[in-house]
Amino acid sequence: MSHMDVPRWLERSVLGQTWSKDSNWMGFVAVSDDEETRRIGRRDIVVAWRGTVVPSEWYEDLQRKLEPIGEGEAKVEYGFLSIYISKNDVTRYNKSSSSEQVMKEVKRLVKFHKTRGEQVSLTITGHSLGGALALLNAYEAATSITNLPISVISFGAPRVCNIAFRDEIYQMGIKTLRVVVKQDLVPRIPGIVFNESLQMLDDFTGTLDWVYTHVGAELKLDARSSPYLKCGGFNVLGFHILETYLHLVDGFMSTSSTFRSNARRDVALVNKACDMIVDELRIPPCWYQMENKGLVCNDHGRWVKPRRDPEDIPSPTREEVHDHAIDEMEESYKALGPLLGV
Repeated sequence: MSHMDVPRWLERSVLGQTWSKDSNWMGFVAVSDDEETRRIGRRDIVVAWRGTVVPSEWYEDLQRKLEPIGEGEAKVEYGFLSIYISKNDVTRYNKSSSSEQVMKEVKRLVKFHKTRGEQVSLTITGHSLGGALALLNAYEAATSITNLPISVISFGAPRVCNIAFRDEIYQMGIKTLRVVVKQDLVPRIPGIVFNESLQMLDDFTGTLDWVYTHVGAELKLDARSSPYLKCGGFNVLGFHILETYLHLVDGFMSTSSTFRSNARRDVALVNKACDMIVDELRIPPCWYQMENKGLVCNDHGRWVKPRRDPEDIPSPTREEVHDHAIDEMEESYKALGPLLGV
């Protein structure tokens, strides 16, 4: 979790919606299998970053503060960088940052496959917040690993950086594709007014290291191209959710073609967590839930919450550790009291 300052009301809401105020699952690293490696001609390492989940992350999506990164004039959004590099020695899972964890694994895999004589590439992907982290991850990988082809494919990502950082990404040879839905508001922030469009005025304004810009080529999808989606109204979540993006990508042929009739992805998936499918299809909104809402039947036939693996139990906060120590001391005094005559 980011350690940036947030309003108290938002901080309270965060504690009620995440398993730990210090940690949250951010993504995974995968490697192409032998069949896929033969098809593309190289061993591809994939890093996938998850999208925005808790309120504090939405708050960070709206931040406007640019933070220097590396040398020179390159800057990135403060909240995204905070999530990527924050760490905390007193917690179980944050002793190393997201940056350190992912780069350790990527470097290990690159070394392992290169020693086997394989060509290796890195593909980094993410949705929303994950798209922002993917760009930071690509920048770090390019600066720390030589001769590694790197690609970034993001979905519904916000602006991340200034023009100087964007130019560094291009100079490093990182290939970037941004998939955006025309009706989605998130890719328009930060920098709704002051953004890359001002670059045409750079003869008058200078380098514009204080404005936000997108990076890479853009594939713009239109929700109205799908006969299955509701496109009226102001459905911020529906237009931004990843399942809507995957549905539109599946039906996309070209900017001049209609939604393909033989699209294979089940349209019902769009309504897993929103209400975007036309009513005629009778797909209930927000239909997804955990099996039996997470409860399991124990040996006595009672439905209970499952026991947690120790690895899934959040780290105690400093306050909890302190309170627990006081409780133990009080219990010890109670037990020793009669023996000491007090």
